[in-house]
Amino acid sequence: MTQPYSISELNQMSQDTFTAALGAVFEDTPAIAHHAWNDRPFEDVSDLHQKMVQIVQHMSLAEQLALIKAHPDLGSKAQMAAASVQEQAGAGLDQLTPEEYDRIQALNQSYKEKFGFPFITTVRTQTKASIFAAFDRRLQNTIEAETQQALAEIAQIARLRLLDLLDNG
Repeated sequence: MTQPYSISELNQMSQDTFTAALGAVFEDTPAIAHHAWNDRPFEDVSDLHQKMVQIVQHMSLAEQLALIKAHPDLGSKAQMAAASVQEQAGAGLDQLTPEEYDRIQALNQSYKEKFGFPFITTVRTQTKASIFAAFDRRLQNTIEAETQQALAEIAQIARLRLLDLLDNG
């Protein structure tokens, strides 16, 4: 990982450099960082995060769904962004027992069949047990409620990723 950036450094970057620095904050969606650059100067990480989340909120439903679908399944062995690998490992999802692996795969499948996108949760704030409980609870939601929940989780994940990338949080 590179050295943490200061808000001052981010505010002075070219759009391409800014996008390269923050493009992975929202999973496989560097366009959010690209557009956020236009909202400079940022006061602090909270201001930057708020402006990035506003970009997501103003995206079309199709664009929001593409952002949601850019996220990997939990516990997957598929290729995923480095941040996702690290976050999932932190919750122990890289060390599932065979039974847990089968269960999470079945939950992922049920969830995707119902909602059409992967289950998203802020794994850094979760344990395996709380993730399984959240799956069970959220499978009862409507697609509208779950779309909003997924976007809220993505915003929280982005906040944590920004805090990793910036100094003085």
